[in-house]
Amino acid sequence: MTTDRHHLDRRHHPDRRLPTRGDWLLAPGLYGVSIAGLSMTDDPGPSGRVLMAVACGVLVWYRARPRTVVVLVTLCTIAMGVMGSVFSTLLMTPVLAAVYLLPQRVERRTAQVFTVTAVGLLLITSLMSGTGGILGHERLGFVPWVLLAGAIGDAVRNRRDYVSAVEARAELAERTREEEARQRVGEERMRIARDLHDVIAHHMALAHVQAGAAAHLLPTDPRQAQQLLGHLTDTTSSVLHELRATLGLLRRTDRPDAPLEPAPGLAQLPDLIAAFEAAGLAVTVSPQGVVRPLSPGVDLTAYRVVQEALTNVVKHAETGEATVRLAYSRRGLTITVSDNGQSRDPGTRPAGYGLIGMRERVRSVGGELFTGRRPQGGFEVTTELPLQSDNPSRPGGPDEKDVPS
Repeated sequence: MTTDRHHLDRRHHPDRRLPTRGDWLLAPGLYGVSIAGLSMTDDPGPSGRVLMAVACGVLVWYRARPRTVVVLVTLCTIAMGVMGSVFSTLLMTPVLAAVYLLPQRVERRTAQVFTVTAVGLLLITSLMSGTGGILGHERLGFVPWVLLAGAIGDAVRNRRDYVSAVEARAELAERTREEEARQRVGEERMRIARDLHDVIAHHMALAHVQAGAAAHLLPTDPRQAQQLLGHLTDTTSSVLHELRATLGLLRRTDRPDAPLEPAPGLAQLPDLIAAFEAAGLAVTVSPQGVVRPLSPGVDLTAYRVVQEALTNVVKHAETGEATVRLAYSRRGLTITVSDNGQSRDPGTRPAGYGLIGMRERVRSVGGELFTGRRPQGGFEVTTELPLQSDNPSRPGGPDEKDVPS
């Protein structure tokens, strides 16, 4: 039914209904062959030649009126048979052409009905008006030729349907690949945006704290202020280094052989903690269980979660202490970052893209993120990560859950 509907749509297209140059050449060619057939048997006179001209002429309009063309050609041929013409193969040329072209313009069932009806009417005419034996070649010889023409027309139609289906599938596959490529580009942009947010938010928060502390201590304790300014230089150098590593992914389009900086992981956690401690945040790291290797994606996610959680402590919590707990198990790694401070803005702490980015990053490797206030005060971020990333399609659900103490 789908194929038939496809042919109907193609048949009703305006450009497909008008005769082509080849259609105009078809009529005189068939007329010449048919006249040759008449001269080989008997000549019915001018009337027979007019009927043959009409039968060949209407074939020009088979694109717009395929059923009407079959009916008119069949009636003209029947009239010639009544006038005494023998239904030879050459005389049946217009009928063969009409029956061949019909399946390519209408539904298969309609083509079969018209073909069988035409054969039946011609056979009755041949039996009633023909000469020779009832089962002779003169009376029945045209039947297999007409049926063969209809079968060939149907085979051509099937072949065209097959080619159209292959082209449609190829076009769909191409569109699917383009959509998939666009989706991957979008996901890569989101990943780079998360990396940029993590890098800039973390280092700029530390730089802000260090610059403020240095400005406060400069009049009273220049030596300590100078130390803080040294840490500030290290912080800005670190952010430039990480920005080069992140943006290096974009430059690989022009230089595919350019080396990439290794992605950070929990191995760089001591340096991260030292940067926060230089900014005045005392961080206690509490590892539990046997340390197990993590896949690169999980390792990077674990590092970014700790980085973003501690950055939120510096930005939003009025406290100088934070705790990082790393609990390893056979199934995965549980990271808990907590503080005992009070939010500077209790109604919205913490807000922005930090938690959103953490949650998306954790889900991308098959983990879960829980954030909430602690009953005894402060804020806690807990994430459960697998040891190996499997990139599952995780179902939706509540974005945040209260974490028990």
